Amino acid sequence: MLPGTQQELGRPHAGWRRRLHEIVFESETPAGRAFDVVLVAAILVSVAVVIADSVPDWHQRHGTAFTAAEWCFTLMFTVEYIARLVSVERPWRYVRSFFGIVDLLSVLPTYLAFFLPETHALIDVRILRLLRVFRIFKLTDYLVEYQMLADALAASRRKILVFLSAVLMVVLILGTLLYVVEGPEHGFRDIPTSIYWAITTITTVGFGDITPKTDLGRLSPR
Repeated sequence: MLPGTQQELGRPHAGWRRRLHEIVFESETPAGRAFDVVLVAAILVSVAVVIADSVPDWHQRHGTAFTAAEWCFTLMFTVEYIARLVSVERPWRYVRSFFGIVDLLSVLPTYLAFFLPETHALIDVRILRLLRVFRIFKLTDYLVEYQMLADALAASRRKILVFLSAVLMVVLILGTLLYVVEGPEHGFRDIPTSIYWAITTITTVGFGDITPKTDLGRLSPR
């Protein structure tokens, strides 16, 4: 059973807390479905605001609007977080659950940045709000498929280990070879740097910040 499921959290038997639980935790009811739709829309828009606010030109021109929108979303998600806490019998279990932690991290940076300006760098943690969409998608319904994938990976773990070991050896050999051939004067100042070049080359990322300069280095397997 996943942490944070309704059985673990405890559903109130009656009263306004039971009704609130049906709205914020159960998507089978009309009110629950409507709540989920509004929540998904708010999450996506809030993430879009975070992304747009990271663009320097947009931040300079629309910073005030972005800040106002951010506080609106933060207050909205704070109310939702409190509603989830009061609508379950075991709120502490919700706090410690995966989605409980994600929900808290989606609102906490804004408050921290307000009271402790030196923590403003943490504001980008708000992007974790996007993880909350998975709650709406009800991925727990696909646990059987996830288990099948996990079993397949477990059954192939020796093959995967052999493959990774072979790749690691190739990376070490190529990195060391280029360190010897090129040397520090061509950017290969040490073996770890040369291994970094080998990794970016094998994975076809190829950042281009380090490239072989000698004819022998250019003939190396790539």
